[in-house]
Amino acid sequence: MKLNSPPFLQKGSRSRCRGLSIIEITLVIGLMLALASMVTYSVTSMTDWKKGRSAAEKLKGVYVAQKSYLADHPTKTATDFTSSKLIPYLPGQSGAMPTSESLDGDTLTLDFMTMPPTFQLNGDTYDPSGKFQDGLWDVGKM
Repeated sequence: MKLNSPPFLQKGSRSRCRGLSIIEITLVIGLMLALASMVTYSVTSMTDWKKGRSAAEKLKGVYVAQKSYLADHPTKTATDFTSSKLIPYLPGQSGAMPTSESLDGDTLTLDFMTMPPTFQLNGDTYDPSGKFQDGLWDVGKM
């Protein structure tokens, strides 16, 4: 009884089992890179949104502290605010006024002398969202 050898070992026969070609591998790698870049872009946008939302929550806390202080001292105005007067009214009793960073990593200054409070960068109100009541980098509608 003679055993036949597999087709890929026979002389002159073309292999039926073939691997991936260079073009197929290149296409797969290209698709994987495209998907990776989309995910990276999405994560960056989400991180920016998270920073803006965090800043807005801090501003809302200061705004509540301002309102609470004025409720306890009805004859005072926003020009009477100092950090030592507002800190006891901050939610969570943090012991210090909140701080935040811009999208570029610059430290923002809290302007608590205005109602509602804002974060300042180089003397200007910092709100890269471009909308001043959207709840990102601002107090929003309360």
